[in-house]
Amino acid sequence: MTFLEMLQAAQQRNRSLLCVGLDPEPTRFPAGLKGDATRIYDFCARIVDATGDLAIAFKPQIAYFAAHRAEEQLERLVRHMHAAFPHVPVILDAKRGDIGSTAEQYAREAFERYEADAVTLSPFMGFDSVQPYLKYPGKGAFLLCRTSNPGGDDLQNQRLASVDGQPLLYEHVAKLAQGPWNLNGQLGLVVGATYPAEIERVRALAPTMPLLIPGVGAQGGDAVATVKAGWRADAPIVVNSSRAILYASSGEDFADAARREALRTRDVLEAAKG
Repeated sequence: MTFLEMLQAAQQRNRSLLCVGLDPEPTRFPAGLKGDATRIYDFCARIVDATGDLAIAFKPQIAYFAAHRAEEQLERLVRHMHAAFPHVPVILDAKRGDIGSTAEQYAREAFERYEADAVTLSPFMGFDSVQPYLKYPGKGAFLLCRTSNPGGDDLQNQRLASVDGQPLLYEHVAKLAQGPWNLNGQLGLVVGATYPAEIERVRALAPTMPLLIPGVGAQGGDAVATVKAGWRADAPIVVNSSRAILYASSGEDFADAARREALRTRDVLEAAKG
């Protein structure tokens, strides 16, 4: 299946819009694992096993692995995800943004080394920073559009001189992604849950594209407002929660607590669909 087909299948099978983010911080691991970077796989695999039937996607953040020289653990983790929950796609959160042969190597890293189903990208060097990823049939790429951090205003909320008025930069990115850049229907957009009005605007500009929406949970995004702004029956949204699920408990019951928080969040998102 293509990435988009996987998303749709996972949404239906697991009745979920919830993406489980995997941002492992060994200093926050429970007793027995705490502070031990060689146990990143063990911690994350327990979270995956506890939440895989509740998720529309998994999203490992590559920096949390690379900082601890845990890339091989990430490779092993992705293989485990695919084996245990083959219907749940894996989005590698890498936010790559280079061009030319370097971008080709980053694409190879995401799709061949880590075997991800999709990757996050920064599009601000233009289409040639995106194109190498589109050479992998069926894979997905989410472009940063309107991110959840306050500093996103510095660039994303600036107006451009344009033949079609003065769109904000994030609006221009959404139009490009929905239109001329989306050669094979592989693109999606990243829009932060902390800006529901902007989610609604992006959805209007990109009515059929999948949206990856971080910021629910520890970052304070409103789950209900997020769904009402972005979800459409024919256009999936992937609402990410990381720390609220990963660190729902610091005790030996961490996996059970993660499941309870994932179940609660999934049900809130589902109910918001109305």
